[in-house]
Amino acid sequence: MADPTVLRDDLDLPVPLGPRPPRRVVSLVPSLTEAIAVTAPGLLVGATRWCSHPADLDVARIGGTKNPDVPGVLALAPDLVVANDEENRRPDLEALRAAGVPVWVTDVRTLDDAFRSLDRLLTVACALPRPSWLDEAEEAWRRVVPLPGGPRAVVPIWRRPWMVLGRDTFAGDLLRRLGLRLLHADHAERYPTVPLPRLLLDEPELVVLPDEPYRFTAEDGPESFPGIAAALVSGRHLTWYGPSLVHAPEVLAREIAHPLGRPTGHPFAQDGPGTS
Repeated sequence: MADPTVLRDDLDLPVPLGPRPPRRVVSLVPSLTEAIAVTAPGLLVGATRWCSHPADLDVARIGGTKNPDVPGVLALAPDLVVANDEENRRPDLEALRAAGVPVWVTDVRTLDDAFRSLDRLLTVACALPRPSWLDEAEEAWRRVVPLPGGPRAVVPIWRRPWMVLGRDTFAGDLLRRLGLRLLHADHAERYPTVPLPRLLLDEPELVVLPDEPYRFTAEDGPESFPGIAAALVSGRHLTWYGPSLVHAPEVLAREIAHPLGRPTGHPFAQDGPGTS
């Protein structure tokens, strides 16, 4: 008979938890840090230096998402480490498993994935009651009314070199639900490198510039797309899956509806996408 304390994460990998619910959790993902800290204050004992929410989070910092301090994590004696398949490096996770630490890995590429994954992480792995904010987030996204015939958009996430959202991404799914038509949604790669001249030749009607992972600003980014409306958006609301999803539809819709340098006749000249 299978051991009832061995669960399986989003990658269908075994997570050998003990007979009791986790009491000491380390998070290697900012959005998961926020999700756990808001749901069960005191459960987290460690997080990365990029874990900025909640603002009053007071836990040990154990390096970055791509270069966590594995000995530092082990020194905290966690009974569970939470990670993400895209955000964290597999060799680091394997080192933690080899040291006997259960590791739960999420795999999120759509909004529906996020809701399912968060529910399993919190209620199954962490043995917590389902939080009310998760219900509020699902309801907020159910109310979204996409803009009919939304603009053709390109979404850079990095420059030097320019990289954009391609196929099969969580952020791309959110923007699609708001009504945007991403020019690289069918690209063979998830985050393709595309030279700026090529981006301009595609004639986007809107460029969406988040403030993470690259911190685009009004002075750094829009100047590369002359004559094209540029929407500066919150990277946390575009790329994090957690409590930020409650307000993400409203925040992103407002930011997209008021781009910089909006030319006459821009699709959002009157109203942007929103919630009913």
